[in-house]
Amino acid sequence: MNWDKVDWEALERLRENFLSESATPGPYWHSLTDLECYDFTFGQRIGWKWDAVLCELRQRHWNPPAGVLLDWGCGSGIAGRRVADFYGADKFERLLVWDHSSLACDYAAHHARLAFPGLAVDQASYRFLQENSPIGLLLISHVLNELTACARAELETLAARAQSIIWVEPGTHVASRTLVGWREKLIDRFSLIAPCTHQAACGLLTPANERHWCHHFANPPPGIFSDSHWVKFGQRMGIDLRSLPYSFLALDRQAGVKTAPGASRILGEPRFYKGFVRIFNCDADGISELTMQKRTDPDLFKSLKRARGPLLYHWQREGNRITAIERPTY
Repeated sequence: MNWDKVDWEALERLRENFLSESATPGPYWHSLTDLECYDFTFGQRIGWKWDAVLCELRQRHWNPPAGVLLDWGCGSGIAGRRVADFYGADKFERLLVWDHSSLACDYAAHHARLAFPGLAVDQASYRFLQENSPIGLLLISHVLNELTACARAELETLAARAQSIIWVEPGTHVASRTLVGWREKLIDRFSLIAPCTHQAACGLLTPANERHWCHHFANPPPGIFSDSHWVKFGQRMGIDLRSLPYSFLALDRQAGVKTAPGASRILGEPRFYKGFVRIFNCDADGISELTMQKRTDPDLFKSLKRARGPLLYHWQREGNRITAIERPTY
């Protein structure tokens, strides 16, 4: 696939479907061309979100368990390929892909085999999805607007079999709040690896925080901003290439997951004013809006404007005013 072969009408149709907040009635992949064009464009943007998540998990010194790697709702298979590449294909016993579209399953499996010839890759069978055999790592990516009641039930059953889960979704209010609901549903069986810095109940669930959501921003490769093809893609699809918001969950059944006590996370983006910045802060005590004067830490103030990676800190505070900062150590 290259830019000269991109089917723009197919991408526009897919884009319209992705923006829908209701469950999709059946497969929306009409041809291999749909999948090729998607994987070449939208799939890359999703891959950059996965890159950000996986880099954070490495920063937190988490590694996936060996065993079966299941990419559920795989689409073109970008999540499974990104994870296998990041951790090494030899980390996993085999990669299984599943999607309600057999066309997508064929595409995802084929391209995973091409990328990792030494890794056993198969489509997850109906029997596998219904049995009770263990799953090492369950991957879920951008499926929330497609989940029927039946699919939600199936996903809960698969989660019950998984040793660990990584789930990535768009950084919208709806997707994030729905993911928080899944967090609360699963937290009694798993330890939270990320994005949370704690194991307590989610502070967003309080009535005062209903308008807020847990989202973060990945960094696209800088070269795309001067690439005329990507610029055309952004303009035609109505996408700001600079903005790549995402929400995610990473969970593991392992007890005693390493955390950084007292660590906080900035949700969304800091808001800058003359001489100070406001942040939306999440920690074990809940959600709060904090303020930091530029003179408190001029270097941090400057770096927050072009931050890369997860915004994780230890704050010293007087009320809602930040007085000193350090990076948490895991």
